[in-house]
Amino acid sequence: MHSPDDLQRIYETRFAATESYRKAVWRVLIADFFSKWVRQADAVLDLGCGYGEFINQVSCGQKFAMDLNPDAPARLNPSVHCLLQDCSRDWALPDGSLDVVFTSNFFEHLPDKPTLGRTLDEAHRCLKPGGLLLAIGPNIRELPGAYWDFWDHHLPLSERSLAEALVTRGFQIERAIARFLPYTMVDAPQYPLFLLRVYLRLPLLWRFLGKQFLVIARKERHRS
Repeated sequence: MHSPDDLQRIYETRFAATESYRKAVWRVLIADFFSKWVRQADAVLDLGCGYGEFINQVSCGQKFAMDLNPDAPARLNPSVHCLLQDCSRDWALPDGSLDVVFTSNFFEHLPDKPTLGRTLDEAHRCLKPGGLLLAIGPNIRELPGAYWDFWDHHLPLSERSLAEALVTRGFQIERAIARFLPYTMVDAPQYPLFLLRVYLRLPLLWRFLGKQFLVIARKERHRS
């Protein structure tokens, strides 16, 4: 796993030029898609929060964010409680304290599958029975070469492999979509936001343009 200093340099290099556009894109993604999975009273953790584009803008009862980048706390709103820690170690949260764990473009940065497994175990512990894990990530089956174009990509995953890992840890898969969003906003055109709204309403387009998976999993109610 990259050191905090490495993460700080990578984030600054990769995202500084598109920060305002990314924020606007996430505002649309939340309003037009992800809000249906998050209730007003929910306690939500943004795992691998980056600059907080999701957790700063989602409407919910309690907000938590986790990242190793030392710049993360300064990017988060005062309403967000930041956990600056390794996600594969014990989370500083009580059992059954979260309603939703959200993560976008994060699992591929973990160094290996045992690290991801420990992370999923912690997500399971901290979620309430019936709580949700929402995960977006680049699909290795759709990006066999371009997947490795980023310095900090280590762990190749598809919606199938992630779903299997989640099932072994007491989750039930509600949706596993192989093609959801296009691959990246890095070095990509900044399209008008109304096109994103159209895209989200037409899943047929996902089959042609989507390179990232979406997995939605629920913690089984009968397991601790």
